[in-house]
Amino acid sequence: MEYLILVDSNDKPIGDEEKIKCHLPNGKLHRAFTILLFNTEGKLLLTQRSMNKMLWPGDWDGTVASHPRQSETYVSSAERRLPEELGISCKLDYLFKFEYHVKYKNIGSENEVCGTLIGIVKNPLKIKLVKEEINDMKWVTLDGLLDDIKKSPQIYCPWMIVALYFLSESKKDILPQHSSILNLWIRDDVKQILEKPLKHHFPDNKWELKNNVF
Repeated sequence: MEYLILVDSNDKPIGDEEKIKCHLPNGKLHRAFTILLFNTEGKLLLTQRSMNKMLWPGDWDGTVASHPRQSETYVSSAERRLPEELGISCKLDYLFKFEYHVKYKNIGSENEVCGTLIGIVKNPLKIKLVKEEINDMKWVTLDGLLDDIKKSPQIYCPWMIVALYFLSESKKDILPQHSSILNLWIRDDVKQILEKPLKHHFPDNKWELKNNVF
């Protein structure tokens, strides 16, 4: 039985709860993370969620999304989870966190404070998908991804679109070491382009950037 960390809106732990109960339609606010993994050319690795997932099966996500365990930081939990889903290890850095609540049909919901991590993989050929978790993967450019999100927002996980929207809010001391990548992905027009796809997923606007404290 997997337990998740329950948090308040300030990301302060207030207990734990079974994973399935955290993802019922009303949800319970819990801690999560999403990883954005790039190659050295600046392309982002997207993964397609397994069809066995209860929520958003078969939809396209950022590279990896999961949940920290007790005593883990966002970075340590993400670095643990990465090889479990992609078969590789990679140094990750924390960018920011956001809170959101979104329902999936009448089945369940995600109600999370979500830390966002960045990493650069130098040898993509070593990636090996864990089929129980990931159905497929693809490398995308910003323009290609934005065009597809505009056409088909419904096939992209809502939290991934939020993470892309807030890339410009990344911790400033992170920017120099990832500037070659982030400069390709932080553009003045990105937020405007993503507003309509976000409205598709969040008609009630239940998503916001949180205090950028690690």
